[in-house]
This record gives sequence, C-alpha cells and structure tokens, in this order.
Amino acid sequence: MAKKVVLFTGPGCKWCTVAKNYFKEKRIKFKTIDISKDKAAAKDCEKHGCRGVPVVLIGSRWICGFDKDKIQKQLGLA
Repeated sequence: MAKKVVLFTGPGCKWCTVAKNYFKEKRIKFKTIDISKDKAAAKDCEKHGCRGVPVVLIGSRWICGFDKDKIQKQLGLA
C-alpha cells in the first residue's frame, strides 16, 4: 500500500514548487495544504520542529524542507 503524502506549502515558496513538480514527475499522489490558510496545519508543522515550508509528511514521518534523499527513502525509491 502506498504511503499517504501531504505537502505543506506557503505562498511564493520556490522549494514548494520544486517539491510539487518532483511528486508529479514521479507520479506520486499528494495532498497540498497551504499553511498560510490553515493555522492548525501550521501549528502541526511547528510541533514537529519545522520552521518553514515546504514540509513533507509521508505516512507518519515528517520531513522539514525538500530533502530528496529522505523523501525517496520514505517512499521506498532510494
């Protein structure tokens, strides 16, 4: 079963766009949440030690920033 992928983004975030394009290129389904519009999501990111965007949540694993190696490892692509 594929792990659920959630991408937390913010307006004008270059790395958020890079992350979106990466998931599309790899044909990985993901949900996008804009933390500027969702304060609860912003608090969740902070609670897990992430101070900026993008934040990637794969299953129950939080990844702060677009860390391709960690993302690939979590998705079983590495």
